[in-house]
Amino acid sequence: MTNKQPVIIRAAMLAIGDELLSGRTKDKNIGYMADRLYDAGIDLTEVRIVADDQPAIVKAVLELSEAYDYLFTSGGIGPTHDDITADAVSAAFSLPCIYDEKAMALLAAHYKSRDMEFTPSRQRMARMPQGAQHIDNSVSVAPGFIIANVYVMAGVPSVFQAMVENILPTLRTGSRFHSRTIICPFGEGVIGIPLREVQETHPETIIGSYPKFENGKFSTELVVRARDEEKLAAAAAAVEKMLADIQQ
Repeated sequence: MTNKQPVIIRAAMLAIGDELLSGRTKDKNIGYMADRLYDAGIDLTEVRIVADDQPAIVKAVLELSEAYDYLFTSGGIGPTHDDITADAVSAAFSLPCIYDEKAMALLAAHYKSRDMEFTPSRQRMARMPQGAQHIDNSVSVAPGFIIANVYVMAGVPSVFQAMVENILPTLRTGSRFHSRTIICPFGEGVIGIPLREVQETHPETIIGSYPKFENGKFSTELVVRARDEEKLAAAAAAVEKMLADIQQ
């Protein structure tokens, strides 16, 4: 009888915007995406940040969408001149960037209900590659979109989060990680070599080492992760034995 092989779904994220690279805006979307994908059983394997530069966006979209099961983007689908993500993603897939009829109707009704003019700038938020599917936006109506395996979402954190929650139930998911946290009273300089030996002995686990410095003393939080609970238990037991041996 053979063990069932884990299903692994891999994703990348592309955060778009000059303001991220200048430090003017502090990104809040990458951490949120990482948390939600981890919970869902999707491995976020790579993250890139690029400027509002169409060739750079096109290059990143092509590379990441080809390399991973999913690519999630944030930023650059607003109403201003530097919101060029829709143009860049359309170019990446050699598709025309159009004013989507359904998106135009949604936005026109939204602004009419608020007694606001549906200006050309606001109409830009209805632009997307021809044939794209919508990602619903329960916060500010303007939709994100899906083309192939690329999910294009807003940069504003509240809108991004709403879009993420809408797409999560539609995604293929893989085998989830299980984890165990072990508090180590030693600094990484003490445990570095024996911990590496434990990791090499248990290659199907991931052992993370997170140092702390409190009250003038170093300690380390060790987190063991694995998709197989038995392999997790074996690696955690090996870490605990390593710590007991050091204390002797």
